[in-house]
Amino acid sequence: MINTYANFRDDVLPRIKRLGYNAVQIMAIQEHSYYASFGYHVTNFFAPSIRFGTSDDLKSLIDKAHELGILVLMDIVYSHASNNVLDGLNMFDGTDGHYFHTGSRGHHSVWDSRLFNYGSWEVLRYLLSNARWWLEEYKFDGYRFDGVTSMMYIHHGLQ
Repeated sequence: MINTYANFRDDVLPRIKRLGYNAVQIMAIQEHSYYASFGYHVTNFFAPSIRFGTSDDLKSLIDKAHELGILVLMDIVYSHASNNVLDGLNMFDGTDGHYFHTGSRGHHSVWDSRLFNYGSWEVLRYLLSNARWWLEEYKFDGYRFDGVTSMMYIHHGLQ
């Protein structure tokens, strides 16, 4: 069974509070097309996954966590994006390098995903505006950045 935002709000958050925790990290929030990727093949950076409920359900979950004194951290994926061309950013403008490095540098061979070109001001603006949007729209308290090694090193930490 795939859990829902409402179930997490009603059944899991009270347990987290009762056990004495003051923070929770939530994975697979950004919309992703491939369930087995655990949310790491993001196709829409500005949409919460509909697998778990509505955007209002997610907002309600976060509001409830805050009422209980629990911080909500989002596992955010900025190291790579879905390789899909039909429902993601890959080839969005018809070219290989609008958001990503071109050629082999733009592909993560192990994750089968595209790698952002952080040298592009437009990519940085896109990702920074996205980070701000999640804070303002959903009231997340912070982030856990996935794949930092891949963001920092061309070898992606694979060797």
